[in-house]
Amino acid sequence: MKLSKRLNSFLASAKSAAGFTMIELLIVISILGILAVAVLSAINPVEQINRGRDTGSRSDAEQLLSAIDRFNAFQGYFPWVYRPTDDHTLENTSNPDEPPFVTVDNSWYAYDDGTVTDCPVLTRLGSGDTTTVDTCTGALEVKESFTTRISDENSTPLYIYNSGDQGASTYVCFTPQSAAFVQEAEARCGDAAGTGNGVGPGLPDDMADIAAQVCGGYGTEPTQMMVCLP
Repeated sequence: MKLSKRLNSFLASAKSAAGFTMIELLIVISILGILAVAVLSAINPVEQINRGRDTGSRSDAEQLLSAIDRFNAFQGYFPWVYRPTDDHTLENTSNPDEPPFVTVDNSWYAYDDGTVTDCPVLTRLGSGDTTTVDTCTGALEVKESFTTRISDENSTPLYIYNSGDQGASTYVCFTPQSAAFVQEAEARCGDAAGTGNGVGPGLPDDMADIAAQVCGGYGTEPTQMMVCLP
C-alpha cells in the first residue's frame, strides 16, 4: 500500500514537472500575442507589398536583358532589328522627336530598315508566330509565361532603351512603387538636374538622352524617378 502511494506521488510530481499548467499556457500565449502585435505595428505592410512588386519588376528586367544579350550574341544584331545591316537604334513611333525609350509589351515591334513589321519583339524572343508572319520565327530565349506576364496591363510597365551607338548598352527601366527602390533611384540620379548634359553622377554617359525621363522627378517628385538595369 505504501509502495503504491509512493508510486502515485512520484508520477504526479513528474507529470507536474514535465508540462505547463493551464495558467502558464495562457500567460505564454498572451506574451506571444503582445509580441506579434508589436512586430506588426512596427512593419508597414503596404511598403512590404510594394517592395515585393518592385523586386519582381527588377527580376523581369534582368531576365529580359539576359534574353536580349543572348539573342544579340547568337544573331549578331538586336531583336528589334530585322537584319544585321539595319540601324540598331530603337524606334519611337508614338513620339518620333523623343529618344527611343519604348514600352516593353506586345505593341513593341521589330523594324525592317525603319519600317514597322508585324513581328512583336517579345514574340520574336519567345515562341514566334509564323502563322501571322512567315519571318517571325521565335528564338525561344524566354518562356511564353514570361512574355504574357510583362505584357499584362496590370503589371508594372518596363521601358527599354539603346542609343544604337557602337558599344552602347541596353537598359530596362521601371518606375518603383516602394520607398526603398525610390531611394535607390534617387541615389543613382544624384544631381542630374544640375549637370551640363543632364546626366547624374550615377548614370552612364550613354543614358544622357533619357536622363530627363529617368531622373525627371529628382528633387521635386521622387516617385517619378526610375530604376534602370544594369
